[in-house]
Amino acid sequence: MTEDSSELNPLSSAPTDAAPEADQPSTALSEAPAESPAPLRIAVSALSDMGCVRKNNEDSFGYDESIGVYVVCDGMGGMASGEVASARAVAALIATFGASAASGASVSGRLLYSIRAANADVWEHAKIPEHKGMGTTAVAAALDGDKLIVCNVGDSRAYILQGGQCAQLTVDHSYVNELIRTGVLTIEEAPHANLQGMESVITRAIGGAAEVEPDFFAVDLHPGTTLLLATDGLTRYVTQDEIAQILAASTFDTGCANLIECAKQRGGQDNITCILLQAVAA
Repeated sequence: MTEDSSELNPLSSAPTDAAPEADQPSTALSEAPAESPAPLRIAVSALSDMGCVRKNNEDSFGYDESIGVYVVCDGMGGMASGEVASARAVAALIATFGASAASGASVSGRLLYSIRAANADVWEHAKIPEHKGMGTTAVAAALDGDKLIVCNVGDSRAYILQGGQCAQLTVDHSYVNELIRTGVLTIEEAPHANLQGMESVITRAIGGAAEVEPDFFAVDLHPGTTLLLATDGLTRYVTQDEIAQILAASTFDTGCANLIECAKQRGGQDNITCILLQAVAA
């Protein structure tokens, strides 16, 4: 796939636990170039797969190119409930973001409002007995001029790819990541640790409580800048270095399929979903 040859810019700061003010996303990857940037658009490629073990797909994804919003959700709650949670969250987020276009709010403010609307929708429907306890992760991106505003709840991730490098942009809201953050485990130890069934426990979810606070990030776009939004059905099997290698050897249209195939070859015990976004000349 075509990528920018510039070096990947490091994150300028860590995300905060609370959502930022609407006009102040918490993380920027780079400063805007001095010259006026050429107009850009976002190319999109997306795919979802049940994987090798599951009998249903509790992941959902959706996007609306006309309003520049893209979202991946990984449902939980068992069988139909997970599917309901993820599908409802995707639909509510996209619909709310679109309906807020004329509000005058910033893109980050609209995205925050949309995440909270999705949370309210899933929270209310989780009160129905057959859907009790359902919830979903969410990772979403929205176009804001020459930037993408990204937010996440749970352990579905966003990665940025530039100059042949791949870096995780989002921070997992998970039990495992809390152990790493507090120094109980190292990143190297985590895949092999005996966590007594806590490996997949997440600490924030859409629909998990009446209120939710996503983390926010901002990505400056240049021609070739690529983002990957993915569920943990991919990321538990494929490292960020391998993501970079697979996408470098793929076309933009085959990248998602090749990533999913790699995860399936390594077990594919969960559903696998990914969206690729790439900045290209308008």
